[in-house]
Parts: sequence; structure tokens; C-alpha cells
Amino acid sequence: MWVYKKFSNLLSRLVALNSLVILLVILLAGFSVKDYACFLVNSEDVTGQDLVVTLNGFLWRVSIAAFVIVGLFHYFTVRKLVHPIKNLSRAAKNVMEGKAPEELTVPSSGELKELTENFNAMTSSLVSFQEKREEMLRDIAHELRTPLTNINGYLEALESGVIEGDPELFGSLLEESRRITGIVELITELNTWSNGTYFTEKPFEPLSIDTILKESLSAFRLKLDETFDLQEARIEPAMVMGNKDGLKQVFTNILQNALDYNTGTELAINTALSDHFYSITISHTGQFIDPVKKDLIFERFYRLEESRSTRVSGAGLGLAIAKSIADAHKGQISIQTDGFHHIFEIILPADRATSKN
Repeated sequence: MWVYKKFSNLLSRLVALNSLVILLVILLAGFSVKDYACFLVNSEDVTGQDLVVTLNGFLWRVSIAAFVIVGLFHYFTVRKLVHPIKNLSRAAKNVMEGKAPEELTVPSSGELKELTENFNAMTSSLVSFQEKREEMLRDIAHELRTPLTNINGYLEALESGVIEGDPELFGSLLEESRRITGIVELITELNTWSNGTYFTEKPFEPLSIDTILKESLSAFRLKLDETFDLQEARIEPAMVMGNKDGLKQVFTNILQNALDYNTGTELAINTALSDHFYSITISHTGQFIDPVKKDLIFERFYRLEESRSTRVSGAGLGLAIAKSIADAHKGQISIQTDGFHHIFEIILPADRATSKN
């Protein structure tokens, strides 16, 4: 096992190969000259200066033959060793040209195995990123196309005199314009939390997480009372390090999502502080979510149903923003569902020592 590991890396293989080549040359030339000298002395009775001249000529011929034979052996062996490197080079060139290379065959061991595995993982990530980028651009175009089409249609009709302007029309145009502005603001908010600029734009500070959650619930009190007949809220006090506006945005987006797609009459909110983590669960009955695809609801612009609202609040960004904010706080957000009964869970780091009594 030790020998296998020792010679599994490329450097050790090359050193061993070169040593073997030198040894083969020495053995081939040495044994050949020895045997030929013995033959000349014993069988041909060649001695003195004639023996020296004959052996010199034979040594040259043996050396050339050994060089050719061992050189070919060395060439094909090294060629086999560097073949994965050539494949990596070609694949890297394809990536540089913007092409998606095929997955490379992974060598059995050594640095080349690790390098090839890392390269395959990198190209897979790049392809996935590119696909998500293209999908996001299509989604943005789709979200903006409808309001822009409406605005352009009204403006063209006003310009041609087909219709006349009135407060109701201008109000409709203003609503479409605000919808576009809202989508752009959501994208900006999402990028802020995703690219790490929140460290300067949204500084963190010690916060009472239970107070923020209660404030968010108060802001939705009227809508919650209209939608749910039974509400249960058990909120434990705790302190976390975070950004108040960001955390409030997480709770707002989750509650808004529960209101937009709710089909039941009960809402339960529970919290717990354990092992330096603060857990918030929000459960309700809502529209069908495929348990297999449940994690996709946190992707940008993703909608489980085509019939879902295309309003700004339902542009497919709310939960993606919530996830980005939770990630920025070194926490996580997830959903558990059987299809209709959904449980959103938000977990944030918290220090039990700083929790309030």
C-alpha cells in the first residue's frame, strides 16, 4: 500500500520511469558487451588490439540500438502518462472559447485524478451557472415584457389619437411603471445580498430577533386576521448578530408567500433556541408544492405553477431574496411539505448566553 501511494503521483512515476530507462540502457549495453567479449575471446580467439577495436565498434552499435529501443519505450510510456494532461489542455481551451467540454475520464490515482475530478466539477459548475444566467435573463425579459407592452400600446394609442388620456388611463400606466420599478428593485436587493456588498451597505449588529419577528407580524396583523381563523405564535426571546432590515425582509417575504398561496385557515409560528441556533417555523396549508421540487421555490423567478401571480410580490424573487439574506447571516432557510401542508424553517446563529430571560 505504501509503495502504491508513493508511486501514484506523477513526479514519482516520472522519476521511476527515467531511472528504469537508465538501468535498461546500462544492463542492455553491459551484458551485450560482456557476452560479445567472451564470445570473441573464447570462440574467435581475438585478443589484444583487435579485441579492443572490435569491442569499440560493437559498443557503438549496441549503444545506438539500446538508445532506440529504450527511447521508444520511454516515449510511449510518457505519452500514456501525459495523455490526461493533453485532454485537460484541450478541455481548458474549449472553456476559454466559451464551449462546454465533455466530462473527462478520471485517471485511477494520483494528482491527475484529483486534478481531473476538480476540473470536471468546475466545468459542471460553470455550465450550471451559465444555464441559470441564461434562464434568469429569459425570466427578466418575460417579467418586463408584459408591462412594457402595455405601456407601449397605450402610448402608441395616445399618440395616434385612438384614445384620449384620462385619470384612469394614466393611473393604469403608473401601475405598470411601478410594477417594472418593483421588479428592478427586487433584482437589485437580491444582488446586494448575493454578492457580499451587504457588509458595507447593510452592517450587522446585535439584534433582538423575537422583537423583529413580532414587528413583522404586527405589520401583517390585519391581513393575517382576515385570512386565518386560528393563529398560534410561540416566540422565544433571543439575540442574534444581523441586519434588522434584512431579517425583517425574510419574515415579510415568508408571510407574504403564505398569504398569497394559502388555502387553509390555520397559521402556526414557533421558535426555539438550541445549540447556539435560533429556529423559526411558519406552517400553514397552501397550494400544492411537489415535495420532490420543493427546494426549487428558492430559485430566482421559479414558480411551481404557471398560473401563479405575476405581480411584483409574486415575481418569483421573494423567497430567493429570503434565502440570500439567510445565507448572508450564516443561516439557512428550508421547506418541508407533504404537498399541501407547508412548514418553512429559518435557522440563524444565536448565542444562548446573550438570550434574554
